[in-house]
Amino acid sequence: MRIQTQARGILLAAGASVRFGHRKLLRPLACGTPVGIAAARNLLRGCGSALAVVRPDDKDLAALLRAEGLEVIVAERASSGMGASLAAGVLAAPDANGWLIALADMPWIAQNTIRALISMLGHDAALAAPSYNGRRGHPVGFGRAFRDELIKLTGDAGARALVRNNAGQLQLFACDDPGVLMDVDTPADLSAPRDVWN
Repeated sequence: MRIQTQARGILLAAGASVRFGHRKLLRPLACGTPVGIAAARNLLRGCGSALAVVRPDDKDLAALLRAEGLEVIVAERASSGMGASLAAGVLAAPDANGWLIALADMPWIAQNTIRALISMLGHDAALAAPSYNGRRGHPVGFGRAFRDELIKLTGDAGARALVRNNAGQLQLFACDDPGVLMDVDTPADLSAPRDVWN
């Protein structure tokens, strides 16, 4: 018999960095910490337990994430889109009572925001997400009831349709954390003025 644990953080770090042009998760922020490592530190410190999903050919990033204390899962089908990576992460954490899905190109999310979302999932929220100035942000938490749908995901949309189709179950956490809306898409984004992960 399996014993369920608290919600688990899943860092999606298997993207192709198409808009950025090359391996953005290894590029340093203004403070010198690589994008993906800053995001990983926030998630791990906020959750206490997290895993990262990487591409098969991203051995450098995988090694850095392991050194930070994350379990690393290789998504063999990462090239088919974010959905496949998310499914691989959920399958790798079968005993969790939920999953907090974070994006590795969002390095400015405050640890307190992550803790609040984990707490919401621990208090039976089916879907949980932060909002800043009325806009829904990331990461997004899924309760255990969504497991079967999450492990079937494919394509580039990730779980967007799943959230949209279950909007009535979504609990928003209003926070004072602009990091929930800030990602790194271009080299200019590397110098965003916040280093909240410190």
